[in-house]
Amino acid sequence: MGERIKLLIVDDHEMVRMGLRTYLSVEDDIEVVGEACNGREAIDRARELNPDVILMDLLMEEMNGIEATKVLAKENMKIIVLTSYLDDEMLFPVMEAGAFSYLLKTSSADEIAEAIRKTHKGEPTFQGQVTQKMFKHMHSKPKHDELTAREREVLALIGQGKTNKEIGETLHIGIKTVKTHVSHILGKLELDDRTQAAIYANKNHLI
Repeated sequence: MGERIKLLIVDDHEMVRMGLRTYLSVEDDIEVVGEACNGREAIDRARELNPDVILMDLLMEEMNGIEATKVLAKENMKIIVLTSYLDDEMLFPVMEAGAFSYLLKTSSADEIAEAIRKTHKGEPTFQGQVTQKMFKHMHSKPKHDELTAREREVLALIGQGKTNKEIGETLHIGIKTVKTHVSHILGKLELDDRTQAAIYANKNHLI
């Protein structure tokens, strides 16, 4: 048998860590070398132990899993997210932060062990629901694609902090027309007000 895969378990619930350690103890090729209860401790333990794979929870006090992943991924650590959450607010930020694989805590012990093996070999692993969400996200068009060319111009000027009067003067259109465009923009982007529109324009580099 070759060298065992060194695993670091990161979760803020002791029972979860204990359960994972117990489940994985029967695997001949996986060795749990350490545990951590929050992101900050995970960084310290990972640097100390240099694990091959890290099982990372997301919602933890002191430092969450997303912030810890940002740090550890830059240090070439292979991270498997193991969480109860499949919200877009969790999934996409942590994947952008550098997580290698993403599993839900409903996964069986066999599924987790197999994900550890695949991740160690450089093969990302995702459950069906996660894959569907990521595929949909990758192939979905941004909302501002629905805007007309004129509406994009108005949105860009909103992003620059221009008033309706200033937008009208810049584009040589009446204030009533500007207001109509603003109303259409808010509706298409599903935003509540022009402040949100300005934030959207800046965030999506539309200025």
